[in-house]
Amino acid sequence: MKLYGALISLSLIWGLSFVFIETLMDTAGVWGTVFLRCMAGVVILVPLVFNKWRKHQLPRSIPWGILIIVGVFNAGLPWGLIALSQTVLTSNTAAVLNATTPIMTGLIGFLIFSVILNKWQWSGIVIGFIGILVLTGFEFANILQSDHFIGIGTMLLATSCYGFVSHFTRRYLRGFDVIFLTSMALLVGAIVGLTGILLTQPNLFVSIGTDMDLSFIISVIGLGCVGSGIAHLLFYYMIDQGSAEFASMVTYLVPVTALFWGHLLLGEPVTSQLIIGLVVIFAGVYLSTRKKRVSRSFVGKKAS
Repeated sequence: MKLYGALISLSLIWGLSFVFIETLMDTAGVWGTVFLRCMAGVVILVPLVFNKWRKHQLPRSIPWGILIIVGVFNAGLPWGLIALSQTVLTSNTAAVLNATTPIMTGLIGFLIFSVILNKWQWSGIVIGFIGILVLTGFEFANILQSDHFIGIGTMLLATSCYGFVSHFTRRYLRGFDVIFLTSMALLVGAIVGLTGILLTQPNLFVSIGTDMDLSFIISVIGLGCVGSGIAHLLFYYMIDQGSAEFASMVTYLVPVTALFWGHLLLGEPVTSQLIIGLVVIFAGVYLSTRKKRVSRSFVGKKAS
């Protein structure tokens, strides 16, 4: 029951994250949202890292270059792209597109990491893109044009970042301390956000000081402390106490909870086009993450 409680809690938290992004964007902008989200998450995780340091439980050899790459592609860049997307898309549409992460993970694995995909996984990728076509009203070619790229195009780039960093982390950081890894990724993400602020909104912190209200503070806490800090601990708890497959079930629940939160808190419509696109993408996710099963007779022959 604890595992299912963690699963439902995580899906509600991550589904609500898209609403928090929508709220923060008005005051903090794209890169301010990234910076605040990452720094608030770091605040939650730093005491845990300090405790590990005090008990001499941190890794002796730290691959800083690899951690920087993970931070850029797991936090700084994709979270900036998602925030940019939500300047055009509603929070529920962004959440549905975010569900394509496993599909993009399979495609990136094939293109960059020489991962061999079976026929079910290829069919899942194709079906997933059909789901995206449904969301675009079958005008997918339009998102490649500069006038339309911000939105669906930038969301797909964000999920591609997640796909890349998933394979990259598995290859270079397998077994690495997850709390330290997450803390460093968030810290790098904060640096990326701060760089974006200095380049595009140098007076942002002055304007935040004058425009900050209760909803802004709640959004920072919800998106950063809860959504980026506590949520990662819940995710790794499910992997540790359950399995990676069990934890991945959150992929199916987050868009559903995001639709609920977006409609309840922001009054965003839940259209038939959105529902159909979500169902088709879910079918693609299921197939694209399907592994080839080995028959019992084959196992028996290998074991004998």
